[in-house]
Amino acid sequence: MHQHSDGEKLAVVLRHWMDHNRSHVEDFEKWAEKARSSGHEKVSQRILQAAEQMAKANTVLEGALSELNDEGGA
Repeated sequence: MHQHSDGEKLAVVLRHWMDHNRSHVEDFEKWAEKARSSGHEKVSQRILQAAEQMAKANTVLEGALSELNDEGGA
């Protein structure tokens, strides 16, 4: 039976976080549009800012996964 290394587990966790974040970005964008459509432009803009930050977080996490792969840890 193969025991997964911490690096392999970390790669799974990083991918999970990125998928989870992408789901949140989609939800944020959907709700930003609903807010905008109902006259809450400032709220919509704030939600879109949060979506941008989540996307930036994924860029950082992608870098971490790339580093892990470069180190041979995944």
